[in-house]
Amino acid sequence: MGISHYPPDVDALRGSFIPGGLGAGQALVALAGNPNTGKSTVFNALTGLHQHTGNWPGKTVTQSRGTYSHRNRTIAIVDLPGTYSLLSNSPEELIARDFLCFAAPDATVVVVDASCLERNLNLVFQVMEITPRVVVCVNLVDEAMRKGISVDLDGLSYELGVPVVATVARTGKGLERLKDILDDLISGRIKLSPRYVVYDDDIEDRLAGLQANLHDVPLGHLNPRWVALRLLDGDAALIEGIVRRLGLYGSAAETGSRTNMQPDNLDGLQETMERAGEVRGREGRWGQGENSFRDRIVSAIYNRAESITRKVVRAGNAKGRDLGSLVDDILTSRIFGYPAMLALFGALLWITISGANVPSELLARVLFALQDRLMDMAARLQIPGWLQGVAILGTYRSVAWVVSVMLPPMAIFFPLFTLLEDLGYLPRVAFNLDSLFRKAGAHGKQALTMSMGFGCNAAGVIACRIIESPRERLIAILTNNFVPCNGRFPTLITLASLLASGEFALDHGSFLASGIVVGMVVLGIAVTLATSWALAKTILRGVPSFFALELPPYRRPQVIKTIVRSVMDRTLFVLLRAVTVAAPAGAVTWALANTSVGGISILKGLASLLDFPGRAMGLDGFILAAFILGLPANEIVMPIMLMGYLSSGTMLELGGLDSLGGILAHNDWTWLTALNMMLFSLLHYPCGTTLMTIHKETSSLKWTFLSAAIPTCIGVSLCLVVTGGARLLGLV
Repeated sequence: MGISHYPPDVDALRGSFIPGGLGAGQALVALAGNPNTGKSTVFNALTGLHQHTGNWPGKTVTQSRGTYSHRNRTIAIVDLPGTYSLLSNSPEELIARDFLCFAAPDATVVVVDASCLERNLNLVFQVMEITPRVVVCVNLVDEAMRKGISVDLDGLSYELGVPVVATVARTGKGLERLKDILDDLISGRIKLSPRYVVYDDDIEDRLAGLQANLHDVPLGHLNPRWVALRLLDGDAALIEGIVRRLGLYGSAAETGSRTNMQPDNLDGLQETMERAGEVRGREGRWGQGENSFRDRIVSAIYNRAESITRKVVRAGNAKGRDLGSLVDDILTSRIFGYPAMLALFGALLWITISGANVPSELLARVLFALQDRLMDMAARLQIPGWLQGVAILGTYRSVAWVVSVMLPPMAIFFPLFTLLEDLGYLPRVAFNLDSLFRKAGAHGKQALTMSMGFGCNAAGVIACRIIESPRERLIAILTNNFVPCNGRFPTLITLASLLASGEFALDHGSFLASGIVVGMVVLGIAVTLATSWALAKTILRGVPSFFALELPPYRRPQVIKTIVRSVMDRTLFVLLRAVTVAAPAGAVTWALANTSVGGISILKGLASLLDFPGRAMGLDGFILAAFILGLPANEIVMPIMLMGYLSSGTMLELGGLDSLGGILAHNDWTWLTALNMMLFSLLHYPCGTTLMTIHKETSSLKWTFLSAAIPTCIGVSLCLVVTGGARLLGLV
């Protein structure tokens, strides 16, 4: 496999971490670092489009890996979960530590933030104790320079005894140098001389004794000093990992690999574990007692990091506080945080609604003009009428409606939303909402997973993996659907625009439309909090966990790259998904609308059955039928509804909001109908993709069913209350 410094047995271990293993001749590089150091930016810059995302085997934590080529060598790089330490037992930290221990990467890049080096060095020293094959990537040096901070790279390299590279990953600066050093390290052209942390005499003496005991224990490529340190620390999880992973060596040996690392040879390790317990004076009960060795170990690491930082970091005389801190005083304050959040989101929606109307009308005219050409061509070719109906009046018109209505607002909304992400504003939203989620009995990280739901609820459900507590993770999964996703935003924006345009007796323009959508989002957040509280007090009781949320610095977005990435990753991806679902759904809906049983079309028959509950909810049978048939994707609900409204079973040629409003008014829509459809669109069962994702994440039909039943019951109840109240007050 092109590896010379590890035994062949390591391939079996690597295969347990990387499904499919490595390609022939590939070297393996691990990418580690604290959160908010730009680690993922380094990963993206190195690998480009050569990436694959999946799960760590047996875990619900996402694994990102990719490849790049340099100097005729292919490098496989794995982006480890962002961690502050390798000493705790969170899923992310266990994954990072086990990968470094047992997958034996040929090199490990530890990404650190140049502006807060001291804190980041804690992880650097912990990684160096596991493997000497380390390269320190000092990232974000441009931000550090703006703050008057400079790092003596040569001095840092001397103090650590490993190569150090400065980078600005967002612009690509320093990445070629990083590739060169990695190639030199993997090829053995760099002499390694890491300078480890030296602990107090008492700990060092005890380590020496434990290392002597480990002399005959077959630890393979594991550093005996580090194993002894973990034994002294009382790290039970690591010892379990060693026993489990060494079993893989046994399997490799049975297939002819050169090793004597059999599980039967672990007696020496067991004896050393018992001695470590005796040394700690705790009768082998790990992690208990006062004045623990871990405290002294951690203290020594921090002292060493502080000492090095004083030597290599120079801070200029910055006058006053930086602009980011001053902005945070407003955006995260108790008084202005929420109003600023609503105002910013409202402005984003106002720009979207105002800017999307004209392009949407033009796109609709072009697409429906093309539909006329297709019909003429089909007639000349004497294509059967039923096939014309399915292919053009059903499939094509459904796709044309989805594209003309969804593409313009998405092309505006998603780039703006992505710019806010790149700027660093979304963590401020999570910070503002953290206290509310904790009061609701949920985890503060649910604010982050909820924010992911604005893009896609399925992605929001997957993002719930960052919540360590299974109980709180389940609460976040069950309530993620209450925030509108890509598929529902176009419906909400369209109906809000109709309400604000005067179609249903309201006429206040795009300001009102954006205000209505903001109100829907606020309602979704409120229902999320209320439902989380109810779940935490009933079927998912427990004590809420606490976590530290680090606010990353504001970063100037790369506007062109952000827009291109947003258009490719979000706008076109969502549009393609919508079209993929809308095309067959349009064909099926046309068939249902044009196939009669007893003189009544199947679609009208279904709508008739649903008309009574629909009217009670302030809707009608066609709307409920559209929600049922639109289960595969929320994007196709309105196209299906419009097909049902037309007696011919085909969609009208939409020239803009006026023509859409006209057909809705013709079918007895009022402002109450539009409002209730927005409410039910916000509060109903997740789409098919999200439901499948929930089942995959929970492995439970029960929780998947509840994830659909809870929002649907809330949506039906709210529509009934709103409709009953409006009728009682004589408003309709």
